[in-house]
This record gives sequence, C-alpha cells and structure tokens, in this order.
Amino acid sequence: MGRRLGWQFLSFLSLVLVWQGLAVMVPAATLPPPAEVAAVLVKALLKGDLGHHLAITLARVLAAFFLALGLGTAMGIALGRWRGLDRVFDAWVVFFLNLPALVTAILCFVWFGLTEGAALAAVVLNKIPSVVVTLREGARALEPAYGDLADLYRIGRWRCLRHVVLPQLAPYLMVAARSGLALIWKIVLVVELLGRSDGIGFKLHLFFQGFDVAGILAYSLAFILVVQAIELAVLAPLERKVSRWRD
Repeated sequence: MGRRLGWQFLSFLSLVLVWQGLAVMVPAATLPPPAEVAAVLVKALLKGDLGHHLAITLARVLAAFFLALGLGTAMGIALGRWRGLDRVFDAWVVFFLNLPALVTAILCFVWFGLTEGAALAAVVLNKIPSVVVTLREGARALEPAYGDLADLYRIGRWRCLRHVVLPQLAPYLMVAARSGLALIWKIVLVVELLGRSDGIGFKLHLFFQGFDVAGILAYSLAFILVVQAIELAVLAPLERKVSRWRD
C-alpha cells in the first residue's frame, strides 16, 4: 500500500511539474500556474463559497448514485433471471444506454421545468441503463446449485437474496458502483450548468462566461479530489471486503 501511494504521489507531482512548465510557455489567462489556481481554491474555501456549492453538488451526486444503483440493480436482476422480460426490454435498455446525457437533461428540463426533481431525474435516467447491463450479466452468471440448495432447505426468498444471491453479485455491484460514481458526477455538472442556480456546474458556467480559467480549474480540482477521496476511503475498501470470500 505504501509503495503504491508513493508511486501515485510521484505521478501527481509529475503532472504538477508538467503543468507548471506549460504555464510558463503560454499566457496566464490561458493556463494559469498551479500556484495561482491553488490561491483561488484556498480563497474560495475560506470565503465559504466553494464549500457551499461543493456540498450541494455532492448531495445531488449521492442521491442520484443511490437511486440509480438501487433501481438499476433491481431491473438488472429481473432481466438476468427472466428471459422473457429481457427479450421485451433489451431494446429499451440499448436505446437509453446510447441516449446522450445532454439530450436527457434538456428534455427533462423542458418537460418538468428547471426543478431539482428534473435535474435528479436526468442524472438517474442516464445512469440506470449501465447498471442494468452490469447486473444483468451478474444475474446470468449466478450458480444454479446454490439456488437449488436454498430451495432444498427452504430458507425463504429474502434470506436467499441476502445470503445466496447478493454475495455472488457483489463484484458486479462494485463495478456498477465505481463506474457509476465516475459517470454520475460528470452528468451532474452538465445538468447544473444547464438548469440549476447552484452547485459546481453552475459555478463553472459563471467562470466560463467570465473566461476565468483559474476559477474553472480550482473548482474542478476541488470536486475531483472529493470524489477521489470517496473512491479511496469508501469504495476501494468496500470492494476488498465484499471480494474477501473469493480468497
């Protein structure tokens, strides 16, 4: 673990050095140096503006994440277990899987107005299909013998789901969760840019209008660091824990 963190730190340091080198060769308005971006980030953090908009965006990301993961998991298991349902809805899954996030966001805002519900719906609708595809494959890969044993001992449907089905689906759930977090926060920023008056995406839109590259980089880096912290502190350890039974 220590060696891995060391390599990651060296990689990050190399990126900062390359950034600094490029910043020297171009105007500061085009690519501000790391020190200037860091100063903007610290100032926004002390002022409270960054924390306010960061918390709002993070709340949207988490709400959309759990909704999409829950609904997508239920739908994926159903399609993976019952071929009739899969034949009926497979074309719809493919359709929504290829529907651009921008189109979904625009349609949700046009149909439902510039509301929080419309923003959340746009994000969830974009993520559900990929969760469905992942969990459908997991449901198809379930070991039939375990299900037969559960039926033999009559342990009940819910206990079977908890102790037989979900442990086998755990790797697929983690794939859906990790890829979902990486995708959802990007969609949330697009949705906020289009139709919300708060959040990181809204602030990026304001910085874009003012050609403020330092502000764009500062707020983007702040949110990326938060998402990366969630990945390292929550999802990665959870994946190791749920995969321990395979060792």
